[in-house]
Amino acid sequence: MEDKTISDLLINGQIREKEVRVIGEHGEQIGVVSIQEAMRLADEAEVDLIMVAPTAKPPVCRLADYGKYRYEQMRKDKEAKKKQHTTEIKELRLSPNIDTNDLNTKVSAARKFLAKGDRVKFTLRFRGREMAHMSASKHILDDVAELLKDVATVEKAPKVEGRTMTMFLTKR
Repeated sequence: MEDKTISDLLINGQIREKEVRVIGEHGEQIGVVSIQEAMRLADEAEVDLIMVAPTAKPPVCRLADYGKYRYEQMRKDKEAKKKQHTTEIKELRLSPNIDTNDLNTKVSAARKFLAKGDRVKFTLRFRGREMAHMSASKHILDDVAELLKDVATVEKAPKVEGRTMTMFLTKR
């Protein structure tokens, strides 16, 4: 199904095309036939004629029980939704005078986030007189990138925005 929802599908008398490509109940190709012929085939099989691909040339219709077809599509959509993983951005804040062990703790937390498939945003916050030494503190973010280079790549290089310097990392 394309960008249409299940309730937007045209069935039986709602279909206003002259010719349609018909697919049988068990997935077999019947071919391109007139809409009257397609409706006759649906009546003979005691099922509905459902337009599944309205943008195709000619549009594609399927012979199936509409209620059963809707149920199957809803189940497929639900299953697909279960399997997808949304990536989140996890933020880790650092300060310019961070100790080595504290930095290692932040790096190990970042490893866990990256292993889950999330993006990590490192924020280096400057307060008061620390603002005068912003460029001298860039090495902290470079060290983080170096420590994580085996599992991550730098998506956005360290960039100064006001009182903060940020860097984004993603999983390799």
